[in-house]
Parts: sequence; C-alpha cells; structure tokens
Amino acid sequence: MYNFNYQKANSQEEAISARQSADDGSYLAGGMTLIPTLKQRLAQPSDLIDLSEIADMVGVTDNGDSITIGAMTTHATVADSDIVRSKIPALAELASNIGDPQVRNRGTIGGSISNNDPAADYPAGCLGLNATIITNNREISAEDFFTNLFETSLEDGELVTAVKFPIPDKAAYAKFPNPASRYAIVGVMVAKTNGETRAAVTGASDTGVFRATDIEKALGNNLDAAAAKTVKVAADGLNSDIHASAEYRAHLISIMASRAAAAA
Repeated sequence: MYNFNYQKANSQEEAISARQSADDGSYLAGGMTLIPTLKQRLAQPSDLIDLSEIADMVGVTDNGDSITIGAMTTHATVADSDIVRSKIPALAELASNIGDPQVRNRGTIGGSISNNDPAADYPAGCLGLNATIITNNREISAEDFFTNLFETSLEDGELVTAVKFPIPDKAAYAKFPNPASRYAIVGVMVAKTNGETRAAVTGASDTGVFRATDIEKALGNNLDAAAAKTVKVAADGLNSDIHASAEYRAHLISIMASRAAAAA
C-alpha cells in the first residue's frame, strides 16, 4: 500500500482547508467506492480527509415544504427517518434498498451523489424529486449537478454539505436490481411536484442519470401507469453489459416507470 496522509476533520471549514492545502487530496465520506478504488490502486490521493466527525453534516431537517438531509447522513438513517417516511416515503423506500446492511449503515447520500455512479439510486432520486444540492459555497439544481458518468459539476475541492428535497404531491421509486450488488440495472423515480411530472432513470444510460421525457409525457398529471408501460424507449445511448443488453434496459425503463407510477 502506498503512503498517504489521513486527516479527520471536525468542521466543514477544517475539511475544506485540509483539501485546499493537500497536493492531491480526496474527501472520505462513507468510502463505499473510494476504499475499494484505493485497494485496487486506481486512485492514489496524497491525503484523505475524513468527514465522519462533522456533526452539522448529519441528520434530517423538516422545513415544512421541503426536507434537508445532511451530506454525511447514512442510507440507513434516511430509510429509518420518521421525517423522510412521513414527507417523502419514496425516498425512504429508495434508501432502504441500497446495497446490503453494511453499505446502508456506512454509505452516505453526499458520497453517493458526489461519486455519481451510473447505477446508483440517489441520482435518480435527486433528479426525479427536483432536489437542490447544497455545497460549501452555492446551491446546484440536480438538473445541473449530474453531468456524466462519475462526473458532476462540483469544482475542485468543493464540498457537498446537504441535499434539499421539495415535498412531492406523489412519488415512488422502482428498480430492477442486480441480485448480488443490489445496484440498479434500471431504476426509475417517478414524481409529481408542484404540477410538474418527472421520471428520472438510473442504471440504463452510458452517460448516467437522465430524465425520460417520453415517459413523462405518457404519465401526465395523473401518473398514468398503464400509459407509461406502452412507451417504446429507444435503445440508442443505453448501456449494454453482462447484466443486460441495451434493448432489455429500454424495455425495463417503461416497466419500472409503470410500477413506480402505480405505487405513487
């Protein structure tokens, strides 16, 4: 194992300062992707800045017409939160089916969206629910945050501190999971918020999470599950691998959208 400096930050300011002073530092949230990447020598940061002791980045806040989730809040905490279960049960359900118990009790929402794995669940949750990602110096709409596979609009050293979700009128998430990892082969968050219908898809595209506009049109204001199921999604630009072909993923998008709409 190569040498690196380990630092445990006690505040956002301390973490940002440590990252800025490092030659090639990385923030350590839950470590669900970063630690295996280090083990495989695919990343070699000069410094790891551990965020686990930053208290104001943990927890769920009820704002009335929205909820705010601290970036270091684990998936298990989101899944079990009375606030999330009451205000956005679709988000609690999404969190409850991420990975296995070990992943859910260690992985964090901020780490997940900052990593932007193309098969992760939270990117679809954020885009479908029209979330706002809060960093140490600005707020970014989910529409602008996720840019490509494992890429976001975060600037070098910028730190995600929280995610704010408006309360939807209706919402549900459905995914076809990989039976081993529980990653989404295809996952769809369907939501109607302030009169706008969204259907965000993860696991399918070779450019990451995206909105399925044809599905959204079919769903309409009433989230018509039967209409969504009839949409023929084009396989162009979809991922094809050992788990599923692009054509099968295209089929699953309509099916998962229909199931989510029926559950909303």
